Amino acid sequence: MLQEFLKNHRIILASGSPRRQVFFRELGIDFTVNLRPVDEVFPDHLKEAEISDYLAALKAKAFDGALKPNDILVTSDTIVWHRGFALGKPLNREEAISMIQGLNGDTHKVITSVCLTSTNKQVVFNDTTLVTFISLTKDEIEYYVDNYKPYDKAGSYGIQEWIGSIAISKIEGSYNNVVGLPTQKLYETLKDFASV
Repeated sequence: MLQEFLKNHRIILASGSPRRQVFFRELGIDFTVNLRPVDEVFPDHLKEAEISDYLAALKAKAFDGALKPNDILVTSDTIVWHRGFALGKPLNREEAISMIQGLNGDTHKVITSVCLTSTNKQVVFNDTTLVTFISLTKDEIEYYVDNYKPYDKAGSYGIQEWIGSIAISKIEGSYNNVVGLPTQKLYETLKDFASV
């Protein structure tokens, strides 16, 4: 269905995330993957969705001057926001364990921003999901980190993995957003973006 709206466009996904690529295939979107290095640093005063919005748009800037008239570039960023701090991807085992211990027995926000860019316009949108963890033991946290190595995931966990099955007591909002893409909002926004 979406492909009808996109038939005159080339969709470029600037993400190496296998999970986002699966979502694109499930939405029936033909796309190419093109990655460009970006230093993902944001101003200190930004909070919550302002951070992921900024980083999604920053990733698009790496393609300045490279897009053709029928191209639609899709860039995105996911953060975990907890007690006034943004949690990105952990640098090592100790940081991964520490991040999950911080989320333990508490509720946090998972925010994903998506930036759609063409040669003549840009739209940034985001979605927020509330996720509540039960209290895990240190052994359970270490088991997860050692066996699933969540170093490519914001907040040090993947909801689609073992920890999502045993540790998450409640989720409010889009599950796919926590995995890494607000697919329902993407579907609607991409349809509008391609139609105008």
